[in-house]
Amino acid sequence: MTQIEQSAVPAEAGALATGESPVVVRMRGLRSRWPSGSGVAVFNEAYLGVVERAGRDFGGRGPDDRAAGVLGVRCAERYLSAVETATAGGRPPECWRPLLPYRRHPGVRPLQFALSGLHAHIGHDLVLAVVDSCHALGCAPPDLDGEFERVGDLLVSLEERIHEDLMPGPELLGIADPLTHLVSSWSLERAREAAWSAARVLWRLRGFPSLAEEFRQRTDAGAGLVGRFLLTPCH
Repeated sequence: MTQIEQSAVPAEAGALATGESPVVVRMRGLRSRWPSGSGVAVFNEAYLGVVERAGRDFGGRGPDDRAAGVLGVRCAERYLSAVETATAGGRPPECWRPLLPYRRHPGVRPLQFALSGLHAHIGHDLVLAVVDSCHALGCAPPDLDGEFERVGDLLVSLEERIHEDLMPGPELLGIADPLTHLVSSWSLERAREAAWSAARVLWRLRGFPSLAEEFRQRTDAGAGLVGRFLLTPCH
């Protein structure tokens, strides 16, 4: 079974019983598995804060609104599956691997870790989550346009939180600082546009499994390449 065909990790029954999002439960669980300040921990903390703030809006409004929240949850589960695989000693998608060897590099700032994680999440996880959701709901990508925009709004909130919490102040960050140029070279909007295009192509390739898997691998590798650039040490 290819990664395209794999369904997301099932939600914890205990979380469903309490009404709390299983995604939130799993993100909190990662806090004890990764040292504070490491690459994954920095991204996870920012993501967790945004999902907690979204509350019940994350994951749908109720059983009668079947499509609501599916894409957001599938996207988050793709991230969680990748990180939990790495935690267990497995091989995560290529786009997430840059955060692991660089997780304690003294020349890489927390802001870079968070943006690298955000790009992996958009450039890979979101692409596959669209396909996951289409299979789950029996629809095509255009039917998820509204859901895609909702997830996009959540990602904008995540980027804003990353900048608010991790961007050095003007007294520490001059206009010539390498970090300024690095951060300004990446665009969330462009990453989202590319993810939407890639998801539609991947969906159209569903009848050609070998081509679809090759395209997925290239998408993963491309996201990993950008992630490595974002982790360029800024001394």
